[in-house]
Amino acid sequence: MAAMMAGRCSRVPSASQPESFPENFLSKRGGGLTMRLTIVRLALLAAAGLALASCQSTPKSAPVPSGKSASLLAMEQVAIAAHKCWIASKDPAFKSYQMANELNSFSGTPRFLLVPAKHYGGKPLLVVQAQGNSSRVDVFGPLMSDPLGARIGSDIARWQAGNPSCAAAA
Repeated sequence: MAAMMAGRCSRVPSASQPESFPENFLSKRGGGLTMRLTIVRLALLAAAGLALASCQSTPKSAPVPSGKSASLLAMEQVAIAAHKCWIASKDPAFKSYQMANELNSFSGTPRFLLVPAKHYGGKPLLVVQAQGNSSRVDVFGPLMSDPLGARIGSDIARWQAGNPSCAAAA
């Protein structure tokens, strides 16, 4: 052990010293162990920095996949616009209806329903849904055969195309 330390230390242990090091050996070395620990810490910090730098995200121009299916993305867009334009705006044509969102369906069929306002658990009067990995939105129910059906169809088509406005362009 002494021969191994002789190459690393400025003080070479003499043959008269015992084989084990005295208790205060490290303090006599002038902080050599502290310097070595500092170097090791800096090396670990640099390695951690390199590892972190290699995990940087892709450039901001690349679209980040959301993990959502095409049907859910399409239905979120349509449902937000429908709620804003029909329900939250207190549109008189939709005053007697409530919206029931079922976008988080585990069946792969995100949808929303229009139901009677006074009977939330009642039969849906309008179903707006998309299925699977398709962005095609289907609309059906008794309201589609009413005079309001034409407006519903044009609103849904506009929102599905990406135009979130509440009124059709003149």
